[in-house]
Parts: sequence; C-alpha cells; structure tokens
Amino acid sequence: MDALDPTPPAKPTRRRFLRRALWGSVALVGGTAGYGFYEASQIRVRRQAVAVPRLPDRFAGKTIAVLADLHHGPFVGLEFIRRAVALAQDLAADAYALVGDFAHKGTHAAEQLPPCVRELARLTAPLGVFAVPGNHDLPDGGRLYREAVAGTGITDLTNRAVRVPLGSEAVWLAGVDDLWWGKPDPAAALRDVPAGAAVVLLSHNPDFAELHPDPRVGLVLSGHTHGGQAYLPGVGAAWLPSKFGDKYRAGLVQGPASAVFVSRGLGEAGVPVRLNCPPEINLLELIPG
Repeated sequence: MDALDPTPPAKPTRRRFLRRALWGSVALVGGTAGYGFYEASQIRVRRQAVAVPRLPDRFAGKTIAVLADLHHGPFVGLEFIRRAVALAQDLAADAYALVGDFAHKGTHAAEQLPPCVRELARLTAPLGVFAVPGNHDLPDGGRLYREAVAGTGITDLTNRAVRVPLGSEAVWLAGVDDLWWGKPDPAAALRDVPAGAAVVLLSHNPDFAELHPDPRVGLVLSGHTHGGQAYLPGVGAAWLPSKFGDKYRAGLVQGPASAVFVSRGLGEAGVPVRLNCPPEINLLELIPG
C-alpha cells in the first residue's frame, strides 16, 4: 500500500479564485458569442394570421411575406441575402413587403444598397412586391434608394398608396418614408385611398404608428428593432431603437389606431450576432378583422 501523502492540499487563494472566475467568464462570453454567430445564420419562417379591418372576402387567406433589415455589408453578404430571397420565393406568397434597411450603414449605402435591391428584385408574386426605405438607406435624401428600385419589379411606396385589385375587390397598400432620416408624409400616402377601404401600410420604423395614428390604416408592417437582436428573457434587450421601450420589439402589437406587425428582420447592426432573436421571414395570412 502506498503511503498517504501528508502534504495538505493547497488552500484556494483570492488570486486563484479570480483567475478561475475570469477564465470562466471568458469561456461563457466566447460560447455565447459563438452561438450568437451561429444563430445569426439560421433563417426561420414564422407564420401568423393577422386581422385586417374591412378586408374584402377575396383577400381572406391571402399571404404577405415580410422581409426586413437585411443590412447588406460587412456582417451580411450577398450569399446570405440570396438564400433569404430563395427561401422567401419558395413560400409562394401572394405579395412581398420589403420594409427597409437594405444597406448596413448610410455612409456606405452606395456600395451596399444596390446589390441588395438587385437580389430582392428576383422576388415575384401575383399581387406584387412592395418596398419602403429604412434609415440606413437614406444618406442622400433617398436618391440612391429610388435609383436602385427604379427599373425593377419592386413598387416603391414612399409616401404613396397603390390599389391592389383581385377581381372586383381591392385592398390598398400604402407606405411612408423613414421616420428618422426621411420625410414621412402620411397625408400624401393616404390621399388617394377611398373611405372604407382596407389599408396595409409599410413603415420601416414601428414608432410611426404611435406618432401618426390613423384609423384608416388597418395594419402596419415594420421592422427596425431587430427584436432587440440580443434578448434575454427576464432581462430584456441590449439594444432597442424605439421611443416606446419593449412595446414594438417584435410580433403583433396594438398601436393607438392600428395593429402593427414588427419583424425581427434578417441582418444585424452593431455586432454580427443574434441571441434569442434568429433572423426571420414572416408569412402573414390575412383574415377579416
């Protein structure tokens, strides 16, 4: 039998404890960041029924796919965007709503926005493909955005509305310029909409619905907040660009006059990670409200 070692084990010291705690924190942060990188690459399709007041019978069950916040640039390459477009097209939505922030950063929008729009222009739908710009798309008052969209099959809805017919019935799709860097004009956007019509309005920033409520609008489609991008239940989001706190973080929300659907979006801002907010394409089924 071996003799027992009479040397007592070394007592833990404060320095050793701090060193272990530091390395544990590094491992935790590294693991979280690694998962965040992974989650940012995993596109999900989220399906939801949304009620639209005054919706004509022929439009009940029709679908709108929402794509938001692609942020093409250093964190989001064209291959990811092509994958998102292909996935969206496979959904065979009746219409597509592109709700802004195609570029990652306004100062580099000239290099980032046109390639993203060209990929999105591959989308086709029976009722059309519609878009409004986001704050990152407007470093020049919207000229670059308008030039990128012109000549594609995408209908720009900046401060305007279009009638979308289906047989003898129709809904109106409207849109506004970005709330932060643009000049949103709800009066112009809704000027041609007849009384009693069903209206779906595109606004990159969901705060628009809170600041410019209009009972003529049945549903607002937005992005911008990324679902917080990094969200911990019970703790909240690390970053949420809204004046109304957590209200417009994600999903279907009731605004002062209209329901608002806020997509968590596809790309990233600030850091190239997502946590409990995977990139998403939303397929919304319209039902009478």
